[in-house]
Amino acid sequence: MVFNPGSTKRQKEASRRDKQRKKDERREVRKREKDERGGAPSPAGVDPDIAGIVPGPQPLPED
Repeated sequence: MVFNPGSTKRQKEASRRDKQRKKDERREVRKREKDERGGAPSPAGVDPDIAGIVPGPQPLPED
């Protein structure tokens, strides 16, 4: 049986291109969904990760 390495390489490259095309499509879908959701903009100068955190001693947990 004769093995043609060129055809195998073309198949692998086509598979790689197809996989990359699918990844790009998923990225576009996620980007559009993120833009549609929007979200509430945070006020200027406020870090959304620490907004609402009160510094100082914390209350004791209830038993």
